[in-house]
Amino acid sequence: MEFSAPAKTNVSLRVLGKRADGFHELETLMVPLALADTVSIEKTGTDALEFTCSDASLPTDDRNLAVRAAKLILASSHAKGGWKIHLEKRVPHGAGLGGGSSDAATVLMGMNDLLGRPFARGELIEMAAQLGSDVPFFIVRGPALCKGRGEIVEPADFPASTPILLMKPPFGVPTPWAYQRWRESQEVPSFRYGPQSFGGHELVNDLERPVFEKYLVLGVMKNWLLAQPEVAAAMMSGSGSTILALLKADGTALAARAQAEFGESLWTCLTQTTEAAAPAH
Repeated sequence: MEFSAPAKTNVSLRVLGKRADGFHELETLMVPLALADTVSIEKTGTDALEFTCSDASLPTDDRNLAVRAAKLILASSHAKGGWKIHLEKRVPHGAGLGGGSSDAATVLMGMNDLLGRPFARGELIEMAAQLGSDVPFFIVRGPALCKGRGEIVEPADFPASTPILLMKPPFGVPTPWAYQRWRESQEVPSFRYGPQSFGGHELVNDLERPVFEKYLVLGVMKNWLLAQPEVAAAMMSGSGSTILALLKADGTALAARAQAEFGESLWTCLTQTTEAAAPAH
């Protein structure tokens, strides 16, 4: 069976401080996107777990969160038999779009379905929290306010079908590094960090400060987007390196101008926000 693994964006991300467990206390509004990977899962006649991926740069062993998710649900369910999982990647990694976390959550839900649903959603959320801070959000799969280190997920309202332009330069930003630099980082005077309003929410990303300080082009991209007539709001997604624009008009011409402005190596994607949805196609 095929299952959809949607990307996400953080339309607000507040870092509230360092926790005793070493993680940071967060309050972030996360929204699923139409952009998605596809996870194919099937039972096999062997005893092996086989995992393949269309992106040769990604590991296919325990370094991949989706593999760890498969092993976790198999261990938890004591299921026997082999499994074949193939991941068709469309969401770039190192982008702040949650692709790896979504793939892991989708494996949990997809295998749970194929096993006859031995686990309720709450149990899947608990498993997801063992894998990573963003993974529980992708079990809920709708706009949500995420707290704690991200594992506390409360449904929220955000306008569905909002058009979005995603822009990512040809490099990623390591998430742990961005958080480590958060407290001591400084604002770059020419960049815009202040809150923006959209859909009844205040949009701000506290990780822009450390990331823009090192990766100046990301701050330049945000400033450029905010000057474009189609753009209602613009900000960095998660820990970067994707910069997103919430649009008030069709973004086709804007995407073309972005490519001309920042070069052909810039990855762009026109997508939209989505409501809560089931994982299967």
